[in-house]
Amino acid sequence: MTNVEMLDSKIKESGLTITFIAAKLGISRQTFYKKKNGDWPFNQYEIEKLCNVLNITSLKDKESIFFSH
Repeated sequence: MTNVEMLDSKIKESGLTITFIAAKLGISRQTFYKKKNGDWPFNQYEIEKLCNVLNITSLKDKESIFFSH
């Protein structure tokens, strides 16, 4: 399950818009919101791409955001 608060914090830190981020992932804004809020899971490609876009390099941060309980 996605840690929404931590992901939201990383998005805010980046200064990027949801529209821009979703476009970089190749998905719609609506799909991004559903994935971010846990309705649908992010796939491996999307997690990798999202980490690159948001400059999330720490393995601990990646695990905390995308593999929280």
